[in-house]
Parts: sequence; C-alpha cells; structure tokens
Amino acid sequence: MNVLIFGATGMVGQGVLRECLRAGDVDRVMTVGRTDTGAQHPKLRGLVVPDLMNYHGLETDLQGFDACFFCLGVSSAGMDEAEYTRLTYDLTLAAAQVLVRLNRQMTFVYVSGAGTDSTEQGRSMWARVKGRTENALQRLPFKAVYLFRPGMIQPLHGERSKTTSYRVIYTLARPLLPLLRALFPRQVLTTESVGQAMLTVARHGASKAVLEAAEINAVASGTAALEGG
Repeated sequence: MNVLIFGATGMVGQGVLRECLRAGDVDRVMTVGRTDTGAQHPKLRGLVVPDLMNYHGLETDLQGFDACFFCLGVSSAGMDEAEYTRLTYDLTLAAAQVLVRLNRQMTFVYVSGAGTDSTEQGRSMWARVKGRTENALQRLPFKAVYLFRPGMIQPLHGERSKTTSYRVIYTLARPLLPLLRALFPRQVLTTESVGQAMLTVARHGASKAVLEAAEINAVASGTAALEGG
C-alpha cells in the first residue's frame, strides 16, 4: 500500500506517520506540507508544497497512491468564517479534487472533529465549516471516504501539537490523560490509535463513513465491524 499524509508535522499527523512507517504492508509513504517533517526512513519521501491551494506541476508526484490521510487543520480561534473556510474547506478540497482525478481507487481519510455539524446550519461556525467540508468530500468519486471525528487525543511517542494554545492545554492535561483513558477508554484516543484506525479502514474499509471517538477506538483495537465483516 502506498500512502499520502497531509499535515505530518502536526500532532495527529506525526502519530499517523509513525504507524505508517511501522506497518509492514505500507511500501511507500509521502508526506505533503509547507515544510518537511525532518524524518528519515527508507520508504519515506517528503513533498514540500509552498502553496497548498495549488498543485500545478505536481501531478506525477501525486499519482499511484492507495490512501490519503488528511491531517491538516487549524484552530478557528480569532478567525472569521471566511478565513476559516479558506483554510479548512477550500484548502482540503483543493487537494482532494486533484487526488481523486489522479487516484480514483484511493481511500481518503479526513480528520474532522467531535461536534462537526453535518447539517451545515448550526450556530457553531467551525462545526458548520467542518460539516460542509465533510459533505463535499463524500460527494467526490473516491473509492471510499472516511471522516474521523476525534475529541480528546493523548499524544504519545514525543508527538506534539504545532498550535501553541493546544500545547499548553496538553501540557496541563498530561497528568490526567492516563486516568481519563482508564475511566473513559472508548472516548479518549491516542495518536497511536488514530494512526492504527486510519490504516485499518484503508486496508479493510469500515461499516460507516463517519467515525466518532468510540468507533475510532473500536477500529484501532479490532473490535469494530468492518466493511463486509
């Protein structure tokens, strides 16, 4: 399996990258982002794209992939709806529309968020935009599209968020996260379990397109019903 990862320098993307490099059935991994991850591995290549709205001239690089794990995302704090839409909906669709043209048999996995509004009509701005993005992705003719809606994620193996406010939150919450995972094992994810779940749905599919935290954990642990399973 050949895998593309967008956002591999972020906390979730770092975890997904680690799991892909460890997976015996993943032959090739290419990360796509404005900066390189700095990681080195025989099956890893980084593609630096200064403008993630524009993939002109990169078609050859983006062909021949079985799965895309789209982990790019920004906080909506301090943004108006137009700017958040540009950095969430427009940016995601710019990549997805190119990829579906080049890799029609690709499985596309998008990291959304708990509370996303599929109706696109709710009061929460970020939830509406995420919902609009999810809905647009599902209309594209990929082999399959899966929408991951994690809530709390415990970073493992040195992975950390690029967003300063998130780093502060995770630093303060770090002593409590193991306890929360013990108390609510279905609701608190780890960067490792998210990566494992992404690989599982790329390999085998899943019984539904939208996966909330408990379902992501079930897929990662092998207790979920998979497509055709």
